[in-house]
Amino acid sequence: MKKKYFFFDIDGTLTDRTTNEIVPSAKVAVKKLQEAGHFVCINTGRAHYKAEKPRLEFGFDNMVCSGGNGIVINGELIQNTPLDRESCIAVLDEAKEKGIGYLIAINDSIEVYSDNDLFRKQVGERQEPTTYFIDENFDYNKVEDFYKLYLSLDEEAEKNFKSIELLGHLRFVKEYLIFQPDNKKGGILKMMEILNGNIEDIVVFGDDYNDLDMFDSRWTCVAMGNACDALKEKATYVADRNVDDGIYKICSEMNWF
Repeated sequence: MKKKYFFFDIDGTLTDRTTNEIVPSAKVAVKKLQEAGHFVCINTGRAHYKAEKPRLEFGFDNMVCSGGNGIVINGELIQNTPLDRESCIAVLDEAKEKGIGYLIAINDSIEVYSDNDLFRKQVGERQEPTTYFIDENFDYNKVEDFYKLYLSLDEEAEKNFKSIELLGHLRFVKEYLIFQPDNKKGGILKMMEILNGNIEDIVVFGDDYNDLDMFDSRWTCVAMGNACDALKEKATYVADRNVDDGIYKICSEMNWF
């Protein structure tokens, strides 16, 4: 059997969104793919520190994380590229000028930094565990590495934010915007370069809009049955819903085990 390189999104693909646990049959499928000699890898937008727990729980040795900027091989983080520094400063300068609260992740952790507490005053706490360091002497111009930016920028204000396209950005809640790496495909290509693998042997699995980037006509793309319509339209195959054993079934049907 020819070796394949499998890349799996986490939420809604490997996991049941109602429980946040891996679908049991998906875990079995991952193990059988490994036993068959294939390369299996998580591909997630989550920061490395946040993705490590599911990587270990789900039985993966390899991972593309941090939206494509982080590379883990055999359990070792070998790359975690920060955001473009000049673009981050331009975004923060505009936010400061307009009185928009901001938080800055300067390392791979739950820590965020700012010189003011406007973010929490304007939109409240972040929607995940966070350690806040608010210091009026903090100067983002002296920061070397930026990993994420959080701006208290709602959907209406976003329309008039001039620096919006300088960095990849996502919105998970209406109250604030996250600037973070958004290059899942780039992470796959970097991984394949390191492994010296052929891109036509790639197989990707996804379910949501942020997976559109990694759906490429040069390789096999599998959309889960619960995927958004836009992803299904780009897919090579549409599997059953993930909670209906979609991953296991299509791996079996394609004789990948």
